[in-house]
Amino acid sequence: MARRTFVRAAAVFGAACLALAGCSSDSDDSATSGSGDGAASATTVTTDCEPAQATAGATPVTTPLKIGTLLPETGSLAFLGPPEVAAVRLAVDDVNAAGGVLNQPVELITGDSGDTTTDTANATVDRELAAGTQVIVGAASSSVSLKVIDKITSAGVVMFSPANTSDQFVCYPDKGLYFRTAPTDVLQAQALAQLISDDGAQRVSIIALNDPYGTGLATNTQNNLVEAGVPEDQIQKIIYDPNAQSFNAEVDQIKDFGPDAVALIGFEESAKILTRMHEVGIGPSDGMLVYGVDGNMGNALGEAVAPGLLDTMSGTTPLTDVGPDFQNRLRALDPALIDFNYAGESYDAVVISALAAEQAGSTAGVDIAANINSVTEGGTTCTSYQQCVDLLRGGQDIDYDGVTGRLEFTDAGEPGIGSYGHLVFGPDNTLTTEDYIVVGG
Repeated sequence: MARRTFVRAAAVFGAACLALAGCSSDSDDSATSGSGDGAASATTVTTDCEPAQATAGATPVTTPLKIGTLLPETGSLAFLGPPEVAAVRLAVDDVNAAGGVLNQPVELITGDSGDTTTDTANATVDRELAAGTQVIVGAASSSVSLKVIDKITSAGVVMFSPANTSDQFVCYPDKGLYFRTAPTDVLQAQALAQLISDDGAQRVSIIALNDPYGTGLATNTQNNLVEAGVPEDQIQKIIYDPNAQSFNAEVDQIKDFGPDAVALIGFEESAKILTRMHEVGIGPSDGMLVYGVDGNMGNALGEAVAPGLLDTMSGTTPLTDVGPDFQNRLRALDPALIDFNYAGESYDAVVISALAAEQAGSTAGVDIAANINSVTEGGTTCTSYQQCVDLLRGGQDIDYDGVTGRLEFTDAGEPGIGSYGHLVFGPDNTLTTEDYIVVGG
């Protein structure tokens, strides 16, 4: 049985500690953001705010609920697409099997998000808004979400990501219409830092891509390592351009620093970085402690590098012990599934939206948004759409604890509790889940 490790939630660092330059080490022995050949300037993120809240309209709308998807079928995060797409389909099927929303079946309109190198997301959003969707589930990439969030929320439509973890969304001016089931990287950083410190590392290099996801997670990981007892001048932080042709300069900086552990925060370009690390003798199969995160800890990474190169690399991804029954139900929809990253989060995004519409007695986007947080906390606990909707129709308040477990949404429209899988690559470059880490609460 998997071991569940509980971590006390650390205080969330505010604006003063979320700009990379402001929180990096002052030591000449550490490579901070913006320093060194090939380093990129850092992106500033803040979480010190009072998030906007949606206000329900005066007149309910009772047309059928239409849910669109904005999930990666192509692009740098395409490996995350299959479990997310299957989970959304499964959730819609379960909602409709229980009578739908306001006694009408939910309609699913699917769409590709692509990545930031294309305009796929905008085209998908335009099509789904024109079709009358009231909720759009996606995107997976924080950067893609930032490209379309204004368009979606300005249309009065709920944007509900199952995989965005960037801190930038906490204070984003979203009119109270943006939500996510993936916990913020303030929490993932705690889980990652625990893995690193539990392995005894005392000199750590953090290399992260320059976008809100990468820079925020890098800074919070650094802060949590310091809290765990790693001296600040023993932490190197390098921010890189993910579109660069080569990462040799950044990897050479890591080797020169001489760490006993490396945390790599990136997407598909991680394969190039890890290959270069192996070429200079500091890869995971060379004996270096190397850690990844949700952006790269997938079996697609193992397929993109030489056999055995990832052996012993470990890392974190938002993941709940959903059990074999849920996984088997997903495989019935997509027999080719090998990863389940963000499947539970995708399923819960649909169910929460449907329950919020039921509680509102309306399928208008603003009415759904005004009820999303409340269906995840403070009422009678229920764990399925059928069970929860029966309680709502009986006049009771509910607390939906989903496939991903307790949610307890905060005012920012995101979980106050994060469950993370501790994943490890084996000698065949495939992943296993060693245990689970739960933070927050």
